[in-house]
Amino acid sequence: MLKTLNKNKAKIVWLFVLVALLVVVRIFENQLFYDPFLAFFKKDYANLPLPKYDIYKLFLSLFFRYVLNSLLSLGIIYVVFKKIALVQFAGILYGLFFILLALIFLALLYFYGAHDNLKLFYVRRFLIQPILLLLFLPAFYYQQQQTEK
Repeated sequence: MLKTLNKNKAKIVWLFVLVALLVVVRIFENQLFYDPFLAFFKKDYANLPLPKYDIYKLFLSLFFRYVLNSLLSLGIIYVVFKKIALVQFAGILYGLFFILLALIFLALLYFYGAHDNLKLFYVRRFLIQPILLLLFLPAFYYQQQQTEK
């Protein structure tokens, strides 16, 4: 096991750095991004009206955060698997998921308002957190194991 760790030192360091950067994005989210929903969803949001927001600033902030998390996640996928084709495929999936999730988020804001806060919470969570990485890593690992058999 020690030989394996020594052999993969660079990979482990890069993974640590990329995961640390994901943590930094989370720690400094209040300073880096415009998101009036951060404080809103920390309260008992089920019975509260939605906070005031600027839809353009909110969308650009969500987009910036999603892109930042996606780039770091793609870096992690590359470090783990060392396959450019896999990173390109994941990049396409990240793009498609952003379009789908952003449309759902905007539709929930405009059409349902404060009536569907729980759905809004979960869709927003997928946009602002690197949850897709937690889905892609095991899926790609499983795919790799199946192709090696």
